[in-house]
Amino acid sequence: MDIRPYELTDREACVAICEASGASRAEFEAYLDGEGGASYLVMEHDGAVVGCGGYSISGVLGMLQWGMVRPEFRKMGLGRFLLLYRMREIGFLGGIELVLVRTPKESAGFFLKQGFKTQATGADWVELAKKLIVCS
Repeated sequence: MDIRPYELTDREACVAICEASGASRAEFEAYLDGEGGASYLVMEHDGAVVGCGGYSISGVLGMLQWGMVRPEFRKMGLGRFLLLYRMREIGFLGGIELVLVRTPKESAGFFLKQGFKTQATGADWVELAKKLIVCS
């Protein structure tokens, strides 16, 4: 499994993953066209994009964005691998204390299993957080 920065040539594969996950294609494409390019990553297996996910930083907060894995590659630990990779990248930046993610309610259990705690809920979303700095 390789993780590397997103390139424009990955767009079609990432959009296909988005559509398969049931997320909003228009919102995802707007993200890729806007802020996503600098901190978006793709996960490859045998030359094919099997997952993607990004992050952004605001002060001492890291935010996970648009993490997705192709349906046929779910339940294999790849989502966790992609999550931990992004958490590591955020940690390398230094000074980040908390990582947030807003996700559909159906995906909240995944983040709870990874040690995130529920911060807020909406009609169809959950915001979760995890401390990045545990010792000082």
